[in-house]
Amino acid sequence: MAFKISLQRQRTHSRRRLPTEQLVRPPGRHFRPTDIRRAAAAEVKATVIKVSASGGGDFKTISDAVKSIPAGNKKRVVISIAPGNYTEKVRVDRNKPFITFHGDPQNPPVLVYDGTVDSATLIVESDFFSAVNLKIVNSAPRPDGVRKGAQAAALRISGNRASFYNCGFYGYQDTVCDDKGKHFFKDCYIEGTVDFIFGSGKSLYLNSEIHVIPGDKMAMITAHARSNNEEDTGYVFVHCKVTGQGPGIAYLGRSWFPSPRVVFAFSELGDAVHPEGWSDNKQPSTDSTVYFGEYNNKGPGANWEKRAKFAKKLSAADVEPFISLAFVEGSKWLLPPAKV
Repeated sequence: MAFKISLQRQRTHSRRRLPTEQLVRPPGRHFRPTDIRRAAAAEVKATVIKVSASGGGDFKTISDAVKSIPAGNKKRVVISIAPGNYTEKVRVDRNKPFITFHGDPQNPPVLVYDGTVDSATLIVESDFFSAVNLKIVNSAPRPDGVRKGAQAAALRISGNRASFYNCGFYGYQDTVCDDKGKHFFKDCYIEGTVDFIFGSGKSLYLNSEIHVIPGDKMAMITAHARSNNEEDTGYVFVHCKVTGQGPGIAYLGRSWFPSPRVVFAFSELGDAVHPEGWSDNKQPSTDSTVYFGEYNNKGPGANWEKRAKFAKKLSAADVEPFISLAFVEGSKWLLPPAKV
């Protein structure tokens, strides 16, 4: 299957960084010191496996490289992926932690598959996964409202403490299943139409572009699956950019579950964003339980004049817990992108 994506769609942003004092915080109440020791020990003397679709590497497919890693792996394994298209569905099982997929920043490899509902192109269930310089595509056709099960995820991340740097995620409906666990996305590109960032993860998206594909009468960016206010989950977008042709078709999030928690801060919201900003999914009973917050955004989509009544215009004190790596306990596990 031939499938190409213009490199012009992958962008690296250079906006303001999070303040230094906000990057290091005490660990949250769920943190265990043994996690630090385990993570630190795993990073010593990483093993590198080379993958090249055209030959010349240790393997020709990413799947075969993953299969070669033993269950119960305790050391970082970097799978260095040469430029090219890899038409395969890849799964990283829960018993294979500490794996990194690493591509060329100038010519990122493209992992592509055309699975639909319950069939993401990349499924990651292991902890401490990382991806750097990679494009992940679900090439299934755009949902037409007639076909059932037309959702087409590019990524499902269900492991804990995962990071994604300079990665692109391409699809239509349900592009990124940010399923569960703590995750960090930086300098990434995510596109879609309906619920294209969804799940019950606790994730920080930094300096990334969220692109609404034109053509639908209405689009939903996030659908966060939080059942009640006791669940410590949520999606936070800091120094991000919402792009796409509008005007005013895309909601930042909707009430898929009773208590979703989504925050946009210091971000640029384009005219694709609907004036109301957020949707209660025609369930007014959730208006008092959702946490849809905004702080210091700019752009035509950030106008507060017609915002939904249940949206929260956050103060500096309100937003403070969300806009640091401490939101995902990152100072205790998060590492810079691997160098190969």
